[in-house]
Amino acid sequence: MMEEEEALSLPDLAEPSSKLVMLVDDDESLLDLMEHVVKKEGFRTDRASDGNEALRKAEALNPDLIVLDLMLPGMGGYEVVRALQASGNGGIPIIVVTGRVVDRKQIDMIRLESNVKEFMPKPIRTAVLAATLHNVLKTRPPDINRAPGSGRGPMSGGIL
Repeated sequence: MMEEEEALSLPDLAEPSSKLVMLVDDDESLLDLMEHVVKKEGFRTDRASDGNEALRKAEALNPDLIVLDLMLPGMGGYEVVRALQASGNGGIPIIVVTGRVVDRKQIDMIRLESNVKEFMPKPIRTAVLAATLHNVLKTRPPDINRAPGSGRGPMSGGIL
């Protein structure tokens, strides 16, 4: 009975492997870190290192979500957001990341864009990135089964 109630209360979540996340940053080491986190969560990934490459790949691959650095060489992240909207790809959700100090007014302006779903400062907090991806894409995290006796989670006794 208890399991049936839990099953009814869980939303219908998609498998992360059915979603493609495009990572866009000119910092290769940060791309490597984000790719590791995103793949560990079960998502498929693709990468771009500048705004023009991001636009080409978004057009060709139609990703389910883009993690986009605000400061890119050539075409910056904000220009990419606007170009996606103008090209008919404004429905692709975007998580904007930046290492630049940005004031509240700028953050609010960026968040007003219809396809920007979240804004994250660098350094990226990997747990926050993972949770945000699952939240925006409505996917099931790989460790969703935390029922008593499942051997998962901090209270399972499996970690000393």
